[in-house]
Amino acid sequence: MRRAIIDVGTNSVKLLVADVEGERIHPVLEKSEQTRLGQGFYASQFLQSGPLARTARAVADFAQLARQSQAGAIRVIGTSAARDALNKNELALAIDQASGLALEIISGDQEADWVFRGVATDPKLHGQKLLILDVGGGSTEFIVGQSGDHLFRRSFPVGSLRLLETFPPQDPPTAADLSACRLWLHEFFDAEIRPALEPWLRERETAHTQLVGTGGTVTILARMEAQMADFDRERIEGVRFSRQQIFQWMLQLWKLSLADRRKIIGLPPKRADVILMGTAIYEAVMEHVRFNDLYVSTRGLRFGAALAKT
Repeated sequence: MRRAIIDVGTNSVKLLVADVEGERIHPVLEKSEQTRLGQGFYASQFLQSGPLARTARAVADFAQLARQSQAGAIRVIGTSAARDALNKNELALAIDQASGLALEIISGDQEADWVFRGVATDPKLHGQKLLILDVGGGSTEFIVGQSGDHLFRRSFPVGSLRLLETFPPQDPPTAADLSACRLWLHEFFDAEIRPALEPWLRERETAHTQLVGTGGTVTILARMEAQMADFDRERIEGVRFSRQQIFQWMLQLWKLSLADRRKIIGLPPKRADVILMGTAIYEAVMEHVRFNDLYVSTRGLRFGAALAKT
């Protein structure tokens, strides 16, 4: 069956049209449009009119593409900013009026479930114990699982756009800007993430666990590493980063001005600001959990949602 998933995220709206056969997914069309739904949101918990309107238009455009691609079912899902907003009904109404589609706002647990199920479709990861990390604009999902079953799942309120609005750096960023961001991440990890994660992933077991990154930040890092101008799933899937490579990318990006970051091959110009925070989140996780290897997955939330029947 050909299905379409429109993912309304905090930073961007993404489309996947795919043919689904059992647990196998064959992408037909993929698009992404940065609408910054979460822009100006964290100060008031209200979605702002401009980002809300841009998001509804993007959903309508993607819905038209899905219909032109003969998708038999179109599902619109909302994540972090949508579920936290006090005016989420305005977003749902705008999307309905623009596209005729209903917005389904999913919980953090549901998001983590679908991320795990999507990543687990990669045959190269079959049978391995995985720690999957999905860094979004407003939240980050941590999932521990093995052989198709997840053992732990949790969504934490830390994401690239959320951090950017909390700690806006100077241009170019200063060493103090990076230090402040890393200190906050260190304290958040110790206070919130480590107590939840540690029972499922003790230090002595990390050597037998594969860290998997999915989502915009890590696929963009893979494109930058390969100087890949456009998204190419086959070339990105399975790319590996060492902890040192992630650390070096973080240092390099945080030294450049926004204008210079926009010139980097593989880094979409509209993502040149949030890439700072996304990279810092990955570096913090690899440092705190002592992982030396990161496997890049192009699968995740939309793949998992495409597999879901309800």
